[in-house]
Amino acid sequence: MSQHPSTTPDPLAALPVTRPAGCPFDPPAELARLREEQPLRRMRYPDGHVGWLATGYATVRAILADPRFSSRYELMHLPHPGSPAEPLPPAPPGDMSGIDAPGHTRYRRLLMGKFTVRRMRALTERVEQFTTDCLDAMERQGPPADLVEAFAQPVPALVICELLGVPTDGRDVFQRHTSTVTDKSRSMKEQAAAYNALQDIIHELAQAKRAAPADDLLSDLARHGDLTETELAGIGTFLLGAGLDTTANMLAHGTFALLSNPGQLAALRADPGLADQAVEELMRYLTITDTGIRAALEDVEVDGHLIKAGETVTLSLQAANRDPARFPDPDTLDIRRRATGHLGFGHGPHQCLGQQLARVEMRVAFPALLARFPGLRLAVAPEDVPLRTTSNIYGVRRLPVTW
Repeated sequence: MSQHPSTTPDPLAALPVTRPAGCPFDPPAELARLREEQPLRRMRYPDGHVGWLATGYATVRAILADPRFSSRYELMHLPHPGSPAEPLPPAPPGDMSGIDAPGHTRYRRLLMGKFTVRRMRALTERVEQFTTDCLDAMERQGPPADLVEAFAQPVPALVICELLGVPTDGRDVFQRHTSTVTDKSRSMKEQAAAYNALQDIIHELAQAKRAAPADDLLSDLARHGDLTETELAGIGTFLLGAGLDTTANMLAHGTFALLSNPGQLAALRADPGLADQAVEELMRYLTITDTGIRAALEDVEVDGHLIKAGETVTLSLQAANRDPARFPDPDTLDIRRRATGHLGFGHGPHQCLGQQLARVEMRVAFPALLARFPGLRLAVAPEDVPLRTTSNIYGVRRLPVTW
C-alpha cells in the first residue's frame, strides 16, 4: 500500500555529499542514517524537481533491475549540488549508458560476446606484460612516485588501447579528455567539447579500421554493416571512456585503501591467491561510481511508496554497498569477505559490460605491485592525498608513494 502523503517526511533539502573528515573511503555519514530510517526518501533536486533518494541495498538493486525505470539522460534531473538546471541532451549514438531497450539491447548484443570471461582471461598475458612494463619504469625512476601517473593510469590505458586497436602513443590525449568528461566541476560546454574530441579521434580510427581491419575490437565492430560511422565512433568512445577512468581510479584508490589498512595489505601480500576476493571487496568498500540515476517511465510502487511517472530516483550505490542488512560489518575492509552481489559494477540491464576486463586488470595489478615493492608506503600523510571530489568517479588525483 502506498504511503499517504500526510505521513511522508518533508523532502531532503539536498543529496548528502560531505564525507566524514579524515575518512577518505567512507560515504557521507548522513546516508547511513537515512538508510536506517527510510531506504527510499523524497529529495529535492538542485533544479527544484522533487524526486527520490534510494539508499538501501534491496531497494537500489530492485530499481536497477526494473525496466520501468529509464536510463535516458534527457529524462533525468541531476542530484549533485551545483548541477545545471537545464535538461540534459539525449545520449549521442553509441553511448550505451543513456539509452533503454531496444537500442541498448542492440548495442549490448554486439558487444557481449567480446567481453566474456574466456576472452578476458585470454588477455591476461598482455595485462601481465603491460603491468610489468609499468612497474619496470617505476622502479627505474626510483622513489618517490605518483602511483596514478606511473601505474594506475597507464596500465588500463595500455590495455584498452590494445583491445580497441588504438595507438598507444595517443593514450595521454585520451586520458585527458576522459577526465574532463567525468569531472563535475567542468561546465557542460567543456565536457561536451572533450567528448566531441574523443569522438573525432575514434571516428578517424574507425574509418581506418573499416578500410583495413586488424585483430582488435574496433575492427570487429567495423565489420558489422548495420552500424553507422557515427554509431561506431560513439561505441568506441564509450568503451574507451568506460575502460580508462574507472579502472585507473580503482587501482589508485584501492592501493590507498590497502596502504591505509596494514593488516589487509599484509594478508594480500602473503597470499596473492586472495586477489579475487580482494578485488570484489575493494569494489564494494570503495564504490568509486557512488551514484546512479533513473527516471520512472510510469507510476511504480517501491517499498510502499508511489514513484510517479517522470520522477527521478537517485541511487546511492555507496550506501547500498555499506548496507548491514546485506554485508555484515560493512564499514570494515575485509579482503577475506565474500562480497559477491555488490553493486560496484551496477546491476540489471546496464550492469558494467567490461566488468570481467576490469577484474582481470585488478587481479593482476594489485599483487604485482605489492610483490615488486615490498616496502611500498605513502610518501605523504593520508590527509594530504588529494581526492577527486568533483568527478563522477571518486578516487585520488595523485597518490604519492615511496618504497
